[in-house]
Amino acid sequence: MNFQDFLIHVPRFLEVELGSSDAHFKMAPFERIEFLKNLTLESKTPKIAAVMMLFYPKNSITHLVLIVRNSYKGVHSAQIAFPGGKFETSDENYEKTALRETHEEIGIHPQSIEVIRAFTHLYIPPSNFMVYPFMGVCKNEVDFIPDSSEVAEIIELPLTVFLSDEIIVNTNISTSYADNISIPAFKINNHIVWGATAMMLSELKDVLKKVL
Repeated sequence: MNFQDFLIHVPRFLEVELGSSDAHFKMAPFERIEFLKNLTLESKTPKIAAVMMLFYPKNSITHLVLIVRNSYKGVHSAQIAFPGGKFETSDENYEKTALRETHEEIGIHPQSIEVIRAFTHLYIPPSNFMVYPFMGVCKNEVDFIPDSSEVAEIIELPLTVFLSDEIIVNTNISTSYADNISIPAFKINNHIVWGATAMMLSELKDVLKKVL
């Protein structure tokens, strides 16, 4: 989709009711659905993180950016994610966290991003994080400067590809809580995007389809 056409629709994103857990569960592993339905957070005291679902023009075409995290000793090693990270006490709010972390991870200055709206927060059991997603827009072409200590690769996903149902697949993987389970996922540039990122993408896709 042409980026100028996309911008015309941006104000309408504020009017759309979010799909919340129903949208998340479309792309959640079955075992995760059962866990989240019965979840009580009082005893969890989750850590807080925020991410940016950032749209921008590339050759006048609307794109969404994702990152491939570096390999490390942790449950989210080498996974596909939105730019973002942990809330710091110096952050004014979760939106500021998403903006700061996006700047640190992929080099996009907060002043270049117009935050459109917050999406539904999501609890991630393996790492005990509550993640707050925000939709943002860069109105000009961007030059990514990935932080090599955190980002192994930047994925530039055309909006038309994201909106296609052809990228939704079922596959088998081993996770931190189960071996060889069947999961719904997005197949993007030969990467399998599953778990929390896929669940957030699901809600984002639902909202986009109601507007575009």
